[in-house]
Amino acid sequence: MPTREKKQRWLLGILLALCGVTELCAHETPIALLQLRETQAGSFLEAWTYSSSVNMEAPTPVYPDHCNYRPPRVHCGETGLIGPLTFEKLGQDYSAAVVRVRGLSGATHSYTLTAAQPVINLTASGILPWRQVAGSYLPLGFEHILLGLDHLLFVLGLMLLVASPWMLVKTITAFTIAHSITLAAATLGWVGVPERAVNAAIALSIVFVAVEIIKLWRGQPGLSARYPWAVAFGFGLLHGFGFAGALTDIGLPPENLPLALLFFNVGVELGQLAFVLLVLLLMRAHQQLQAGFSQRAQAVGVYALGAVASFWFIERMNMMVQAGL
Repeated sequence: MPTREKKQRWLLGILLALCGVTELCAHETPIALLQLRETQAGSFLEAWTYSSSVNMEAPTPVYPDHCNYRPPRVHCGETGLIGPLTFEKLGQDYSAAVVRVRGLSGATHSYTLTAAQPVINLTASGILPWRQVAGSYLPLGFEHILLGLDHLLFVLGLMLLVASPWMLVKTITAFTIAHSITLAAATLGWVGVPERAVNAAIALSIVFVAVEIIKLWRGQPGLSARYPWAVAFGFGLLHGFGFAGALTDIGLPPENLPLALLFFNVGVELGQLAFVLLVLLLMRAHQQLQAGFSQRAQAVGVYALGAVASFWFIERMNMMVQAGL
């Protein structure tokens, strides 16, 4: 395992690279929502809404063979809207397409399609095999954590504070447990927190970690340096609400709620684990190459972390004020 000094050099190199990415503020998983309302037996009227602020065309739906599609109407006759449904070019502009079918009785069934799970078999009950649920929600969770660079920067900051491999395991485990708790609680409707306020607080958590890193380097270790697992757990509860906001945008099918929540969370954990392993591999490469950064470059990296997070905080607070929250 690399020494603390070598570890800090590689982590700061990664930090500088991330802080130089202009899309850092784009913490968004673009979703296209197709709502199908049954107007008479076997006939549906479609309507699109989008979670993305970017103006993009909706993916083209491909309905079961027995359905006659003339936008915005779909006629499926006596058989009904049952069978395989897919979308052309899904995954190019949108991460997923959510389909909500509302029948004449008022019952609504939800389905989620992704590039990894591009075909869903619509059923009368709305219940899907667990493999289809996993194929839809696991890649969405994986993609969300990798697009959520504020979450990754927080994890990277924690790694700068960790002194040993065992402490790293404890810290990442604490963060995982904490955000899994609030992800489930918020998604199931047990706890409600304003999404804009959560995102602003997440940015502030990164600022806090940056300050703790500077204090550690000055020989004044704070709470985060002494008990990084405790800080990871506390802020992990906050970050879990951020994950829940994305999952709420995607939507959870009531018929498959437990499985959808489980596999989305598994996807988030796999993405987080992949990021941590990548950092550790780069640290190992640094040990072999004996390359490093000057003390000035290290300081620039930490201040860049704090500056980017501060910008996010101000920007997100401004969005709250403009929204009247």
